[in-house]
Amino acid sequence: MHHLPPLIAPQEFTDAAAALAHVRRIYDSSIAHLRAGMQRFVAGDDSAGPVRAFYPLVRIRTDTVLRQAAGAQERLSYGFVAGPGVFETTLTRPDLFNNYYLEQFRLLLLNHGVTLEVTTSKQPIPVHFSFAENEHIEGNLATERRQMMRDWFDLPDLGAMDDGIANGTYEPQPGRPFPLSLFTAQRMDYSLHRLRHYTGTVPEHFQNFVLFTNYQFYIDEFIRLGHELMQDPKSEYVAFVEPGNVVTRRVGEATQAADASGKAPPRLPQMPAYHLVRPDGNGITMVDIGVGPANAKNITDHIAVLRPHAWLMLGHCAGLRNGQQLGDYVLAHAYVREDHVLDEELPLWVPIPALAEVQVALEQAVAEVTGLHGAELKQIMRTGTVATTDNRNWELLPDNQPQRRFSQSRAVALDMESATIAANGFRFRVPYGTLLCVSDKPLHGEIKLPGMANHFYRERVDQHLRIGIRALELLRLAGMNQLHSRKLRSFAEVAFQ
Repeated sequence: MHHLPPLIAPQEFTDAAAALAHVRRIYDSSIAHLRAGMQRFVAGDDSAGPVRAFYPLVRIRTDTVLRQAAGAQERLSYGFVAGPGVFETTLTRPDLFNNYYLEQFRLLLLNHGVTLEVTTSKQPIPVHFSFAENEHIEGNLATERRQMMRDWFDLPDLGAMDDGIANGTYEPQPGRPFPLSLFTAQRMDYSLHRLRHYTGTVPEHFQNFVLFTNYQFYIDEFIRLGHELMQDPKSEYVAFVEPGNVVTRRVGEATQAADASGKAPPRLPQMPAYHLVRPDGNGITMVDIGVGPANAKNITDHIAVLRPHAWLMLGHCAGLRNGQQLGDYVLAHAYVREDHVLDEELPLWVPIPALAEVQVALEQAVAEVTGLHGAELKQIMRTGTVATTDNRNWELLPDNQPQRRFSQSRAVALDMESATIAANGFRFRVPYGTLLCVSDKPLHGEIKLPGMANHFYRERVDQHLRIGIRALELLRLAGMNQLHSRKLRSFAEVAFQ
């Protein structure tokens, strides 16, 4: 018999804030119960028996395909269910997702005119996901005692956190509710833990607009810019966060209690993240993903649960056309996927469309930062297909097979990450875009020599980064209603953004 937390009765709500408050009551009670059980277990107290607690759940029931709302929300691509039926999802971390959940609840109530039922689900919370930040009490356990945790607590269940909903392959059993969200609570908790590990910062610092890069030079420049902005009392960004949760506040901003726990790590994590923080969360996060599609898929798999408003890839590429020059920009409008890491989740026959709002923002940002327009702009930026490969030495393969395929595809540039990031953006309904910078032309005998590389990096990295930041600022200024495209939504889509 499991030891359970006190029962909190289900309730129905017509107010989004009240519904979210009840979600928090259920979640906080469950987490407190698991933490207390873990403390007893570590202390050697076996009197209470196995301990279990459950995620909160929100449910909506509707008997019509018609929507109640009229006005601006009708243009949104989310916030409503696909038709009559029962829809539900488990929820986690209402503190972290407060604004996100509040908006999803508000839209459901507005669009359907029914109540939200908030109750306790039947999905157990794995004890690993109950620990507070910097709480590692299980580290004091002897090996034998640690092995006993399986008997005392629920552990992560892979069957409860696959990506079938996001992949479009999930089919509920007859009589079972339809999903409200792309991710279950346990899938979200899993990714929140992975983000700490891979990026060296807690999920709370991540912003709604994300830049990815495959070169440390961009990170160095982002760090320099971040500290520079913190010296400007008029900056729209109020903090700059580095791995180890090291927080630098904007001049004049009061420090917060959590700042004291920040400490630079002895070595950087695998994919370090840096955050230019706005009070509304609409700042910019930049992640150094390193080289290769495996890293690109890995980090976007996890950042996706934060439901960012957009992510962009800024990096270097091989130019495939003779007329390109080192330092030219490539704005991707299509992708050739030879990365292979997403073939099982997203078949190759699925097109990855360019998103007009992102393309326009990137082109406008290039024009603003470079000061070039019209024909002059076209001399340094080409719009075309980008090929992504998982073979770093593709040009050495025999019989010129890769070159032939890239030529047939009309690709103008090649890298190892961009198509992966775009494909995962499509898969997870996160608006995406790519702006690359030509750093070599291997098919034309132009490879980077040390002197050329140093000059190239000094001349282009700062400009390229400022273009990426400006593009995200333009997307933010345009508003979320303009950004979340129906191109990313299926005809039987979940309601949550």
